[in-house]
Amino acid sequence: MVGPRSWIGGLFNRSSNKRNEKFIDYLLTPIQEERLHRLQERLQTPFDESFPDHQKALRVLWDAAFPDVALNGLISEQWKEMGWQGPNPSTDFRGCGFISLENLLFFAKTYPESFRRLLFKQDGDRAMWEYPFAVAGINVSFMLIQMLDLYSAKPRCLPGINFVRLLGEDGDAFDVLYCIAFEMMDAQWLAMHASYMEFNEVLQVTRTQLQRELSLEDINRIHDLPAYNLLYH
Repeated sequence: MVGPRSWIGGLFNRSSNKRNEKFIDYLLTPIQEERLHRLQERLQTPFDESFPDHQKALRVLWDAAFPDVALNGLISEQWKEMGWQGPNPSTDFRGCGFISLENLLFFAKTYPESFRRLLFKQDGDRAMWEYPFAVAGINVSFMLIQMLDLYSAKPRCLPGINFVRLLGEDGDAFDVLYCIAFEMMDAQWLAMHASYMEFNEVLQVTRTQLQRELSLEDINRIHDLPAYNLLYH
C-alpha cells in the first residue's frame, strides 16, 4: 500500500516487466509510433485540482454517474458514493494521474450501461464488503500501464507489443482495453466470490487472463479480444 489509507498503486510495484531480448529490435509503423507517443504523454499528466479542465472532467464524471443528483462541490462527502476513499477525489489520482480519470470518463460515455452496472454492482451475488468502484478503476489503469510496459520507450513484452499493433488500428485502444479489463475484473470478482481484502488477488488473475488474450495470434483489432463481449453495448 502507498500511504496509510490508500489502495492506489499498492497492488503492483513499479518494476518493469521482464524483458525478452528477441523483442528488442521490432519496428513501429509511423502511426503506431505517433499513437504510442501520444499515449505516453497522457501517462505523464498528473491530476491537478487547480486546473479548470480537470475540475470540469470530475464534474462530468459525477453527472455521468448520478445525473439526477446535484454535486455539492469538488470536495464533498458525496464522492464516497462513487467509491473514492475520501471527500476529495484528487488525493486518489496521485497514484496514476489524469489518465485514470480519462479512462473512467471514456467508460461512462462509451459503454454507459456497463459503467452503471459496475458502479452500482447490479450483477451477481455480491460480497458484504465490495470493492470501491472509483478507486478500483484507478488500479485497473495502473495495472494496464504496468502490464503493457508503457513506461518504456516501446513495450518489450509480447502483450505490450501486440497492444501497440492494436493501437495502430484504433487510437482509442487503450481506453477500450481499460473498459474490457474493468469488466473482466468484475466478472472475476464474482466468479471468485471475492471480498474487499481479496481485490489484489482478483486483479492479478485479471491481469494474467488479459495477458493471454493479448498474446493470441488472431487478434487484429481491440474488438477481437474475446473479453470484449463482456461489455454491454
